[in-house]
Amino acid sequence: MSNNELSNSTNTEAKSVNLFTPVQLGPYELPNRIVMAPMTRNRASDSFVPASISETYYSQRASAGLIITEASQVSPQGAGYPRTPGIYNEEQIEAWRRITEAIHRRGGRVFLQLWHAGRISHPSVLPNGVLPVSPSSQQAEGQIMTKSGMQDYVVPRALDTDEIPELITQFRIGAENAMKAGFDGVEVHAANGYLLDQFIRDGLNDRHDDYGGSVENRVRLLIEVTAAVTDVWGGDRVGVRISPLVNVHSVCDSDPEATFSYLVAQLNAFRLAYLHVFESVIPAPNQTRPLFDIKKLQETFAGTYIANGGYDANSADKALASQRADLVSFAGLFIANPDLPRRFRENASLRPADMETFYQGDEKGYTDYPSMDPGKF
Repeated sequence: MSNNELSNSTNTEAKSVNLFTPVQLGPYELPNRIVMAPMTRNRASDSFVPASISETYYSQRASAGLIITEASQVSPQGAGYPRTPGIYNEEQIEAWRRITEAIHRRGGRVFLQLWHAGRISHPSVLPNGVLPVSPSSQQAEGQIMTKSGMQDYVVPRALDTDEIPELITQFRIGAENAMKAGFDGVEVHAANGYLLDQFIRDGLNDRHDDYGGSVENRVRLLIEVTAAVTDVWGGDRVGVRISPLVNVHSVCDSDPEATFSYLVAQLNAFRLAYLHVFESVIPAPNQTRPLFDIKKLQETFAGTYIANGGYDANSADKALASQRADLVSFAGLFIANPDLPRRFRENASLRPADMETFYQGDEKGYTDYPSMDPGKF
């Protein structure tokens, strides 16, 4: 075969890939490349146990190639908001087991997102009203949702170095509990300004121990957490989520290209199921340094790349065909369209989501969005 013929063959093969091309993800063959992104919905109980209506919510969306659950704290210390689910006690494990069984009955696959909110929390949701923890005792700007309404963030307590092993153990136990609950894998949440991301960014992390200063030190906690979690699951059933271009919750980095390129290169050693990247750009105030080309980050990662951030069916297909991504995750579209893969396939109209019910409402705005077939989920 000539070089031109080989090039044309390669291009044809690449262009043939779309949202409905099956894909191998670790040990699993997924029927499509449509991923339900993790989305906080605040429907758990006041004691952080997943609600029974979540069985319906997630199973309604089981036609996704992969579901990634809402962020679920790995310990009482890791909670960030009211009514978010945990994965650290037997009642939570049993509730999640009912959810995974409901998803599996409908042929779906589901990973649990493991989370620690760090300083993006409030004493009102933490045991005995203690302070949230963080790499540094720097207060986030703005306010946080609490049971009694919006309140200012508090000044967090900086973690001592000798507390880090226990923190890593919390993620390990969360991973073990996710396995007991019947999940197909787990995703480590290292994005959006929560604890692991707080350690990564030099705009917040001002530590002087092995977890601060150089980029090697700042990514150390995520690397050690990933090692603990892959020790439980194996690398091929673990994903990691990052948000290198997002400066939210008062986190930022002076050189995100250098920081996250180094991090992703280190993650390659774990042979992960995937890297999940929130690609949207949210610059820090007064940011003057140019942001890096996200494609370079994708090329640095040696495995499966899940893109997220403002995609629709058309732009997702283009990303897949051009090999800019291997799968694409969708958030808001999945809230209002439980049968999103079918709607994409049939080019059907998409319902808008009611933002007023994103974080409240129980069934309303959660399980009451209809599918295209009356009488079905």
